[in-house]
Amino acid sequence: MHCAMPAVLDCYNACTMKATRNFRRPRVLIVGCGDVGMRCVSLLQPRAHVFALTSHAGRIAELRAAGVTPLVGDLDVRGSLKRLAGLAPTVVHLAPPQKTGDDDRRTRALLATLGTRRGKALRAARSTMVPVRRLRRGLRRKSCNISALWAQSEASDIVPDGVRRTARVRSRTRLVYASTTGVYGDCGGAWIDETRTPRPANARAKRRVSAERELRRATACGAVRASIARIPGIYAGKRLPLARLEKGTPALADADDVYTNHIHADDLAMIFVRMIMRGRPARIVHASDDSSLKMGEYFDEVADAFGLVRAPRITREQAEQEIEPTLLSLMRESRRLVNRRLKEELRVRLCYPSVADFLRDTRDERNQSSKCNEAAAKENPAGTRPA
Repeated sequence: MHCAMPAVLDCYNACTMKATRNFRRPRVLIVGCGDVGMRCVSLLQPRAHVFALTSHAGRIAELRAAGVTPLVGDLDVRGSLKRLAGLAPTVVHLAPPQKTGDDDRRTRALLATLGTRRGKALRAARSTMVPVRRLRRGLRRKSCNISALWAQSEASDIVPDGVRRTARVRSRTRLVYASTTGVYGDCGGAWIDETRTPRPANARAKRRVSAERELRRATACGAVRASIARIPGIYAGKRLPLARLEKGTPALADADDVYTNHIHADDLAMIFVRMIMRGRPARIVHASDDSSLKMGEYFDEVADAFGLVRAPRITREQAEQEIEPTLLSLMRESRRLVNRRLKEELRVRLCYPSVADFLRDTRDERNQSSKCNEAAAKENPAGTRPA
């Protein structure tokens, strides 16, 4: 019994130290922790204590193995989100909207949960507010310390104005939202920046516009400080159109083809982390690389890099008959994104400024791996074993 006590104490001390470290580290909540979310985790740790909301209990072990504290909840079931209220001062919202309707009910539910304690904060702030009459009475009588009263008013971060009172209460919750460049609709291949008026052409994009509107409204009211990233097509080693190329799915002929935009998943995760630190409230940023490729050109570059046959080209009229509706919808929108805010405001330096840079690195890695395998085969011919 006595011999076991040191081990028990060591275990207790280790758990206490871990809990203390977790308490001291800033907390970050990731809502929708998929592939890009997990890449964010690797960048945030060990500086932050990361929580992740998941609707799949089967992912708990995977998240814990990555050093994440999992929380099981569903954005479609508001009652399951109660634990998120006041949990973390930073939220990375990567979850897509629900699949039906024109409004994003999931973002609305998340904002409602994050703001459940907002009423208490407002009441507490109002209770510490210096009344206007008291300030004026002090000025007239000169019998009280006006500087102290003014400092008290500034500390409460509230001006003595019933209309502006709520607007001046600033939320501690910083939120980064992953939207889509699909909100612009078809721009005829023009170069566009973040000031372009959204004209969503489908229900998915309308739901994203709804989410952005909710977040910017909440930011204006002081409920959160939301920054929005509009994201184009995401690619990575396991997110390339290889299956499509192998299947021989056609692309549009050059005369009918559309401009697309891209971002590597690692660069996107870095952008999210940078937005946590430098993102401006209610500010929209294009999370896009420097590529200026038509869709068919993108497919050709990937095919050439992996030694596959290039996609056959067809006219738009033929595409309307042969290509599935979801893919065809992407072929109806053409635009090129200006990413000046990304570089000047967030000071992001992309690991892969273009798709060609990533494919070149991938090709070099495959060639190096092939050379290593050939060298190993020469040193250890088939049928022999090292001593």
